[in-house]
Amino acid sequence: MSSRLLRIDRRRLLGGLGVTVATPFLGAMVPAIAGRVLAMSDLHSAYERTGQLLAALETEVASSPFPHVIAVDGDIFEHGNVVALRSGGAIDWAFLGELPKIAPTVVNLGNHDNDITLDLAEVVARLRGLGITVVSNIIDARTNAPYAPASADIPFGRRTLRVVGIATNSLNTYPAASRPALNIPDPGAWARAHLAGALAGADLAMVMSHAGVAADREILPLLPKGAVMIGGHNHLLFNHPLPNNVYAHTGSWSNAYTAVTLRLGGGGDAASRSVALEAARSPRIAALITQTLAATLTEQEQAILGRSPKALTLGGTGRAVAEAMARAVGADAGFIGHTTLGTGLPAGPVSRYAFDAVVRFEGKLMTAEVSRERLAGFMARANQDRPMPFDQRSGDFLYGAKASSASADKLRIVTTDWCATNQAEYFGVSDLAFTETPDLRLKAVAARALLT
Repeated sequence: MSSRLLRIDRRRLLGGLGVTVATPFLGAMVPAIAGRVLAMSDLHSAYERTGQLLAALETEVASSPFPHVIAVDGDIFEHGNVVALRSGGAIDWAFLGELPKIAPTVVNLGNHDNDITLDLAEVVARLRGLGITVVSNIIDARTNAPYAPASADIPFGRRTLRVVGIATNSLNTYPAASRPALNIPDPGAWARAHLAGALAGADLAMVMSHAGVAADREILPLLPKGAVMIGGHNHLLFNHPLPNNVYAHTGSWSNAYTAVTLRLGGGGDAASRSVALEAARSPRIAALITQTLAATLTEQEQAILGRSPKALTLGGTGRAVAEAMARAVGADAGFIGHTTLGTGLPAGPVSRYAFDAVVRFEGKLMTAEVSRERLAGFMARANQDRPMPFDQRSGDFLYGAKASSASADKLRIVTTDWCATNQAEYFGVSDLAFTETPDLRLKAVAARALLT
């Protein structure tokens, strides 16, 4: 081996041991890497990529000399997935069971983690039985005790990583039957009261928030220097640079995850990784996925609804559906809630089961009349999958598209009944007067427009 390769190998070894090394090209001492966190959120039983995601995590850990922690920031399960429902989440549980074999694993509870098993206490017990650490600030209203500790120390090579978990208090997004057993504090208020104490004396620190962007904005100023914060719930994928911290949202539907590098003494960086449909599944669960789908899906669910001429991104799918809604009712613009959609439309034949992962929920179509200026404001607020200033991100948002270039003073918009009912969150106003359009439903309108 050449002397140059020896020097490189020695530098990598020292970095893995947590030593600061001199870098002649930088002319300064660079803090060594303490380890990496592989973070993901809002998986939602996306079985088309579960095996590929597991394979990607295996490769990440095997190809790096540094310690790793796998962090799952809520919403592992999806009640809208008939395979998950009928199999008791067999594929999800198998995936989860493999994670601690790859690296120490921590889960922060989200609002869909009791989609299949309604009692969160049972979910937590099963996760722990797999060797997974669980964190959450959700309280069991039946006992007034937490479902899991709000913070925990995770082994991180020779160091430890203190992890704090925060949940969304949007109770209407949890399974209805479970809500009486849930006591969930306001995320910002909880952080102001408890975060400093929860992170006191931490070696390395990470906050996992499944509360969404709006709540995260209240929490971020409370982070100690060097802490990492992982966000979820809003199905967004972005990294927001901060002077002293790392903050990232990690995508959804197993389309992506984020690799966060932590450095000794604080600092680090985050990089998103996409998970390709065409990649090979991990052999650990590949056969189970195939067998479970074959045994669970009915002929009707496997039936091909039509063909998609090309694959669309999640945002592209949202805008295509929004435009289709507008054309269906003769409106000037259409809007659809970002999490009404699960994943982007794939290319080629699309089965009913696959389409239900694209348009997750059925809905009524609701129309309202607005001024031209107001429509412009709604459009400016919509489509937050694009790069945009962090202070303009609202968390819950709409995909929006215009179907006409009309310039009248009064224009017509259409959305779903969910967004009409929750218009303050999505449109930022509360005075829109919506009227139902009879005999039209979201899924049929979307399928006619997207599939040939």
